Amino acid sequence: MTWYINPDSGGQVEIASRCTDAAGGAYTIETAQLPRESAQQREQLIRRLAAEDSSIDIISLDPPYIPEFAEAGFLAPVPEDVAERVTEDVVQSAIDGATWNDQLVAVPFWANTQLLWYKKSVAEAAGLDMEQPVTWEQLVQAAEDQDTQIAAQGIRAEALTVWLNALIESAGGSIIEETADDPQDIQLGLESDAAEQAGEVMRAVSAVGGPAFTTAGEDANVTDFEEGDAGFMVNWPFVWGRALSAVEAGTLEASVPEDYGWALYPRVVEDEPSAPPYGGINLGIGAFSENVDGAFEAAECIVSEENQAYYFTTNGNPASKASVYDDPEVIEVFPQAPVIRESLELAAPRPLTVYYSEVSGALQRVYHPATAIDPASTGQAASELISAVLRGEQLL
Repeated sequence: MTWYINPDSGGQVEIASRCTDAAGGAYTIETAQLPRESAQQREQLIRRLAAEDSSIDIISLDPPYIPEFAEAGFLAPVPEDVAERVTEDVVQSAIDGATWNDQLVAVPFWANTQLLWYKKSVAEAAGLDMEQPVTWEQLVQAAEDQDTQIAAQGIRAEALTVWLNALIESAGGSIIEETADDPQDIQLGLESDAAEQAGEVMRAVSAVGGPAFTTAGEDANVTDFEEGDAGFMVNWPFVWGRALSAVEAGTLEASVPEDYGWALYPRVVEDEPSAPPYGGINLGIGAFSENVDGAFEAAECIVSEENQAYYFTTNGNPASKASVYDDPEVIEVFPQAPVIRESLELAAPRPLTVYYSEVSGALQRVYHPATAIDPASTGQAASELISAVLRGEQLL
């Protein structure tokens, strides 16, 4: 069988080898690497699956594209007994991200989320109690008071959609309030109070985001947090492994990560829990595979607790299984593990729709740059653009 994987640090290749050995000759898993960008992965897979390519057995699939693949009939149905086993002890956000039309259509593999990273020295100087939930408003005020910056993803890219979605969900809303088979019947939530609050946060943060805020993605944010003027940052857990590797390589002073603190994603509403971003990878089984049963068997091996713990500690990709976060080795490598698990239980997927690419592309166009957001009107402009695109009246 062939497993189409996204680029990583060799973890999926090693897991494929482990599962091949464990199969005792029942099957062999070979890997084929997809492009680095998720949009390019989607494009390549869709073209081949539309041609009913039988060589695609297992797919490492970015969750936002799962509804599109499932609706098109590109994913083999998950048997009920398999669904029961692969969702046992799995964090809710990973289950939600693998579900379409109330059916599990992919196998949860690893689940990602963003934390609030902060310099302990800066938070202490600002008088913030980081043992308690903090709001974006508090962080902006602290950044202004301490003459520091907040590193967030202001770039015109998928990262901007991730940020916007987390803010709207944290305020109690949704980008898509009600999906529908007919794109003209999709109900958007971009003119809600929650969306207006999200716009206010984005504009406020952009004012303390530094001169390169509108072009800054995850990697640039980490650099600014490590070496620049950012005292606060929202980002994925790779931040920790990157810092320790840099210290080991002698390119970063050990005192830098020693000053790192981490907490749950900031709140938009003071008395309402945040809804952090959800990401990661789930496993789809190609509908045209000649080895569907074997592919599901292999997928169950791939997502075993042992393999998820291995992948977390070696490649830095958090597990979808909650029990992995109790593993002493995991906690030793990632002391943030308990907060990551808590964040994943609160996390919200991006809009579940077969038109995700169009929705995200429109949002990136209208909400960028964040410095120009008008909370009272930007949501309406985004709604109008998305509706026009879905009606075929406008192109992105």
